[in-house]
Parts: sequence; structure tokens; C-alpha cells
Amino acid sequence: METFRNLWRLLDFTLFTIAGTTVDAMNVIVLCVILGLTWAVARRIRRIIQDLATEDEHPIAPAQYALGAMAHHLIVIIGAYIGFRTLGFDLGAVLVVLGALGIGIGFGLQSIVNNFVSGLILLAERPIKIGIGDVIEVNGHLGTVEHLGSRATTLRKFDHTQAVIPNADLLSSVVINWSLDDRRIRLDFDVHVAYGANTTLVEQTILDTVNGHTAVLEDPEPRVFFRDFGDSAFEFWVMAWVADLTDRFQTISELHHAICASFREQGIEIPFPQQDVHLRSTRASDELPQAT
Repeated sequence: METFRNLWRLLDFTLFTIAGTTVDAMNVIVLCVILGLTWAVARRIRRIIQDLATEDEHPIAPAQYALGAMAHHLIVIIGAYIGFRTLGFDLGAVLVVLGALGIGIGFGLQSIVNNFVSGLILLAERPIKIGIGDVIEVNGHLGTVEHLGSRATTLRKFDHTQAVIPNADLLSSVVINWSLDDRRIRLDFDVHVAYGANTTLVEQTILDTVNGHTAVLEDPEPRVFFRDFGDSAFEFWVMAWVADLTDRFQTISELHHAICASFREQGIEIPFPQQDVHLRSTRASDELPQAT
């Protein structure tokens, strides 16, 4: 019995006083329990909202992801308010605490708050979509958006590494979204042939080869342009479209192989860089000054 009395005295021990409100150890424990339960409930509700859009293993809809994230933040804020009210703080006391925290935020937590607010803006405006795996490029990092958190966004790069990008960078930097409203992507590359080749035959051979590839779309149709007279070759520019960014590099590689094979069949030569050097010889007597 004495042990319980000592434990109660310990829990009833006054830790500090804020704005006339006394806070003891028991209050702190109750606050931690409330915040913990709030966090667990917020995570669960967020998961339920996002799971509503997941059927037959399809990705989460972007709107559902944004709604779940915002609901999570709102529940945490409400739970924190309830927790402080349980301690006996009135709204004025809470504002005093927030005012004190605001000073620290202004000096030391500015970047954290900036990233948090940027995350809310990204969820509201949805310039990038999480559920369908938008492919974006920011600060030299190219990858699929996996997660948009409170502080940072996670990209899964094509070498299967992950890049963690602060949310503020997604608003302040130039972001290239390769799949914002259309996952189709254009392939473009150069093809050089030796001087003397039949340019009409070259263009038609390239076009037939590109059209014959199964991954190349018919609409928009592929195009081939005779772009320039290079230093040692005719230069052609090839444009084609594929259905998804993930097919880009494989399709380019296969087209290169196919074009080389077609050129061999047609006797079209692919040149290598070369230069003609002309040497002028002079008589030694012309170089030396005449004796007087």
C-alpha cells in the first residue's frame, strides 16, 4: 500500500507551471497517451481513405492520397488541441505556447516549416501524382514518385536507388513531369550516313524500320527529317513516340540495332569522322633569305 502512495505522490509531483496552469507527471502521461492514440487513429483513417481507391491492386488515386494526407494532419492537430485542453490549458495558454514555439520556428525551424507547408500545397494543387507513379526530374534526379511526406518526397530512381527531395525544392526548383497528363513520350535521336548515299532511300529506310517496331505508336506518327550537312556525313533526325517512359531506353536501343541491319541490307554506309589533310611543300631556297 505504501508503494502505491509513493507512486501517486510521484505522479502528482508538480513539474512546471504555464500561464497559471500546473502540470504534473500524471498530466504529461495523459497527454502522451492522447497524442499516441491520436497518431494511431490518424494513420489508420489515412490508410482507410487511401485503400478505398485500391481495387485489384490498382495504384492509389491522387485525389484519394491527398485527402488521406490532409485528414491525417487535421486529426493530429485536433488531437493535440484536445490533449492540451485535458491538461487544463485554455485557448489563451495554448496560444502562448505556440507563440513561444513561433520564435524558435522563425530562427531554427524555418526550413522544416517551409517543407511542411510546401507538402500541403503539393497535396492541394497536385502538380505531381503519387498513386499512379508520376515520373519527374528535379535537381538532376529522375525517378518515380513513391511517397509524399510531411517534409520530403521520395523518388524511386531507375537504378532502384531512392532520392529524398525536400518538398520546398519541388516548388522552388524547375520540375520536369514526364507523365503529368499523358504517359506517352517522344523518342528523338540522330542518324548519320556517308556522303554519296541516296538521301531519299535513307529517309524511307529509317521510316520503315521505325514503323515496323511494335513499341512505336502510330499516333503521333514517326517522322524523319534530313536535318543538316555535317562535317563528314548527312545528318538525319528521327522522332517517334512510345506509350510509356519506361519503354524509352529499350526501344531506342532496339531501333538502333534495327536501323543498322536495314542499312546493311540496303548498302547504306554509316561514316566515321574523317578529315582531309593537304600538305604543301616548298623549296628550301624559297624559305631562306638571299645573301647580299
